Amino acid sequence: MTTTKQSVKKKKADKVLGTDKKPAGKVVSVVPKEKVVVKVSAEEEVETGYYAKIRELKKKWRKQEKKSKGWKIGLGVLRCLLLSAWVAVALFGSQYLVMGALIILNRVFGVQFVDNATFETILSAIIYVVCLAVTIFLPWLVLKEKTTRDELGLRGLLTWTDIGLALVGFVLSLIIAFVITAIMQWLLPFVDWEQKQEVGYENISGTKDMLMAFIALVVIAPIAEEIVFRGWLYGKLRLRISAWPAILLVSVLFGVVHLQVNVAVSVASMSLVMCLIREYTGTIWGGMLVHMFKNGLAYYLLFVHGIA
Repeated sequence: MTTTKQSVKKKKADKVLGTDKKPAGKVVSVVPKEKVVVKVSAEEEVETGYYAKIRELKKKWRKQEKKSKGWKIGLGVLRCLLLSAWVAVALFGSQYLVMGALIILNRVFGVQFVDNATFETILSAIIYVVCLAVTIFLPWLVLKEKTTRDELGLRGLLTWTDIGLALVGFVLSLIIAFVITAIMQWLLPFVDWEQKQEVGYENISGTKDMLMAFIALVVIAPIAEEIVFRGWLYGKLRLRISAWPAILLVSVLFGVVHLQVNVAVSVASMSLVMCLIREYTGTIWGGMLVHMFKNGLAYYLLFVHGIA
């Protein structure tokens, strides 16, 4: 009843005011915009404030990351250089350490050593063993810097793939060395590019001495140097930097430690190929064979062909 009475009253009022007539055409009424007030609950306010703080923190973190990125890169480069320097220190330090021990044994205890090919080979083996111990095991003992077989590239055994890559890599390294040497001769004409490499074994004669020199130069040296350079150093660098910077750093250092410009160019070129084989196979077996082939060729040119 109440609803009916109200509708009747509304009709009467419309007649009086003249609002009961329908418009002939479409009428567009413009309603002024009003501010919309949205009421937010206390929980929503807390949630909004929480996520706003997170967004602010993320912005701050991004800024800090940009600032710290340069420091991280700098520290990474410094650590890679320190690893390379450590290898050089271990290599030369082991030589001085062993020679110092021989001097002490001779002068203090009167021990006499025979200077022949057999003694040189034994001495070379001892130096390389000390070098390996200092390079790999000293950081393990002092800094708890463990080294796995995968890092050393000593995973698995020699395969036919390693042998095939070694043969191809040996030829490729000779070509690269020839090209780079020709360029360097043009850039550095004052360097003696015909300088003979100093490898010891100056006064060898007979089959026994030749065999001792072969064992030292073609067997022991490649095995030890591959474990140190393409094994330990390359493995550690690849945990921190990409392949090509690691390859270049290892190869340059490998050339520098030979202390002769002409030899450095040759062995650095060889190292490029050996590092690529290490990167491809994950092991140092192929590179070790390339190294043996290269030293075998040098052995033939220095001793067999030279004696002939």
